[in-house]
Amino acid sequence: MNGEPPLTVPQARARILANIPQPRPVEVVALERATGRTLAVDLAAKRTQPPNAVSAMDGYAVRAGDLAQLPVKLKQIGESTAGHGFSGSIGPKETVRIFTGAPVPDGCDTILIQENARVEAGFVEPLQSVASGRHIRAKGIDFAEGEVLLAAGTRFGASNIALAAAMNFTEVAVTRRPRVGILATGDELVHPGATIGVDQIVASNSFAIAALVEAAGGEPLNLGIARDELGALVERIAAARAAADVLVTLGGASVGDHDLVKPALAGQGMELNFWKIAMRPGKPVIHGHLGPMIILGLPGNPVAAFVAGMVFLVPLLRALCGDPDTGRDQSEPAILGKALRGNDSRQDYLRATLRLTETGLPVATPFEVQDSSLLRLLAQAQCLVIREPHAEPASAGDLCRIIRLGF
Repeated sequence: MNGEPPLTVPQARARILANIPQPRPVEVVALERATGRTLAVDLAAKRTQPPNAVSAMDGYAVRAGDLAQLPVKLKQIGESTAGHGFSGSIGPKETVRIFTGAPVPDGCDTILIQENARVEAGFVEPLQSVASGRHIRAKGIDFAEGEVLLAAGTRFGASNIALAAAMNFTEVAVTRRPRVGILATGDELVHPGATIGVDQIVASNSFAIAALVEAAGGEPLNLGIARDELGALVERIAAARAAADVLVTLGGASVGDHDLVKPALAGQGMELNFWKIAMRPGKPVIHGHLGPMIILGLPGNPVAAFVAGMVFLVPLLRALCGDPDTGRDQSEPAILGKALRGNDSRQDYLRATLRLTETGLPVATPFEVQDSSLLRLLAQAQCLVIREPHAEPASAGDLCRIIRLGF
């Protein structure tokens, strides 16, 4: 495998997604704790909504035929409010005061809105005719009992939570969140707030990857920082095997004398899938399996780790969460804001600003400097401009593809 050429980005992503264990573990959670979770089974309504025909306006429940010849006076015989319907029925030239959301009384076939009525001494005088069926929400207009409204693979947001509640669910079966162990490596790294040696830097990658994990639906587990020593790596890998579904390593994935992640994993029995990808930044990416645990080794440079996390880790976690459409294209079209030279054999991901336009596509302008160690530019970027391998030179105003940075 070492002599094989690097995989393309689509090839690498396809190989990662082809190795998702099935079926995924399922757990039941309270509906109020389901935000961001992925539904594991189809959800069918337990009730009909609304359970009866209800008024869509404040006004008077009437018979349309009584309003065919005006003027006419209707006797008010009662009231219908939300939660307290009128128990009788409406006869000829009778009416019931009704409010929005209240049940429509028997015998009524339309609603006269209050603005079009004159009321005096217990009688209502319609000021205009109303067609049958106006301002009435029919029984089951939203949904009917037994109707499947939320399919397995749906990711719960506010609107889906509201729908599930209206369907009369207090808890739902969701795919268990994948547990993601995050292990930074390198003698040069120290935790934020710790004493920093003259040759050391503050570890930041773990925080970015944990944020990606959370946003994608996973549960991040901080495994700390491992020294550049084989025994230290083996010890942390063993801890990950006991707790994680996925192990994400940061750094140490290249071929230098101090890049020990791949040898440490191999020594523990990792089945290697690939470890080089034709992309920039992020060429040294490891993927494999150590027993049931999925391995994703990301580069040590902060931007390279983040980009590889966006391109590979996020789809992996969405697949582990049960998303049926996780292989979809993450990118969208935009207009290039500056000229770019031709590309080599690696797929580029350029940090860029994004300017929205009143009409048409947004304009994406890559930063002049794209060094993979510069976090300030990553924080300022709103998107990544994708440059395909061997892309021809591009001019400002040309179409391009981008991935928005919404994390």
